[in-house]
Amino acid sequence: MADDSLARVRVLTFDIFGTVMDLTGSLAPPAGEFLAAHGSDLTGDTFYAEWRGRQRIEQYQDNLLMLGHSGYLETCRRAFVYCLKNHDVSYIDAAVQEFMQVYRNLQPYDDAIEGLRALAERYQLVALSNGEQWYLEELLSNNVPIDFDAIISVEQVGAFKPAPGIYRKAIQHLDCEPAEIMMVAAHAFDILGAQTCGFKAAYVNRYNLPTEESPYQPDIIVNDFVELAAQLLP
Repeated sequence: MADDSLARVRVLTFDIFGTVMDLTGSLAPPAGEFLAAHGSDLTGDTFYAEWRGRQRIEQYQDNLLMLGHSGYLETCRRAFVYCLKNHDVSYIDAAVQEFMQVYRNLQPYDDAIEGLRALAERYQLVALSNGEQWYLEELLSNNVPIDFDAIISVEQVGAFKPAPGIYRKAIQHLDCEPAEIMMVAAHAFDILGAQTCGFKAAYVNRYNLPTEESPYQPDIIVNDFVELAAQLLP
């Protein structure tokens, strides 16, 4: 372990969507097929980049307007429809509802599986995610061949990350001190939220993006889960 200050960490909490699960690889191709079938020449990759950004806005709006956790899948649907409208793509609601079944087929990054298997030898592994509880349990059980020690949905708090209550709920649920938990995420805002609640943090910089302009900076920055395991394991 490179940093002695991390020696107390015994639980790793993982963001799931975009950190463990490959959203672009799983969603851009079927999005491209949907667009082509509906008369659009937009590529799936171009559309997905906009769709993903809009989906985060939907989540932030729920938090800011204090609407509660309307559901990860619902924010994905709303964002998808918003982007279709933005590009004048004609659709019917039934087609969108059918398309949204692609979220049952999300696939993990290969390095995530390799790294999680190694890390399980030393740490408790916990999913800490914006997804609905039922959806997380189904998705991880069917598509991720790793046994998580716990699955914690933000539904328990009624807000999306990085609302601080989510990380505090995890502390309560896991019966740990904050410094005994490390948040692992590919999104700097998730890292920031966890650190403000006392977590240690590992930034999996899959997308070559900067950290937040903040005094709170990740304890570890790696490119993937294989590097993460190499840094955390003796």
